[in-house]
Amino acid sequence: MECLIGLKFNDYVLIAADMTNAHSIMVMKSDENKLYKLSDKLVMAVSGETGDTTQFAEYISKNIQLYKMRNGYELSPKSASTFTRRNLADALRSRSAYHVNLIMAGYDKQEGPQLYFMDYLAALSDVDYAAHGYGGFFSLSIMDRYHKKNLSREDGYELMKKCVKEVHERLIVNLPNFKVQMIDTNGIHDLPNITAASFA
Repeated sequence: MECLIGLKFNDYVLIAADMTNAHSIMVMKSDENKLYKLSDKLVMAVSGETGDTTQFAEYISKNIQLYKMRNGYELSPKSASTFTRRNLADALRSRSAYHVNLIMAGYDKQEGPQLYFMDYLAALSDVDYAAHGYGGFFSLSIMDRYHKKNLSREDGYELMKKCVKEVHERLIVNLPNFKVQMIDTNGIHDLPNITAASFA
């Protein structure tokens, strides 16, 4: 019952994740951060089983930081996504598979903005826009219709709001709050949260 959304444009990437932590029919909290900073210009959004998401995200984050300490430079978004996919694939073939779905968004000096879609079966794809969860059923059609690579930062944020609004209107499960971050050549920037109250 979670939702992750990612949008890639010519010079920046937007990534959003709902902030609801639910168990069965109960909402445990509505301010959880599902966006993990992996490096100065790389963010990973994670959804899935509660224990798996935290453990896997922290494992990947700490290993990417360790790589930087050992080598003196950070992994590119492409390399980090491949490393993450490999760990997910190895775990899948063991007795302790991780039930997590991921979207990785980052910025590379040579290749520009990058967005990667990864599921719990360790399938990896470089995409222009992506969504995980039931909210993806509604937001993917919005992105397909309105996504253009040359959108300004303001228009990109408005497109993200349009996707979230559709999730609010169509999905029977209540996902009131979404945390949004933008990644560009200057790093990671927190954008205003998209909430149900902002559409009232």
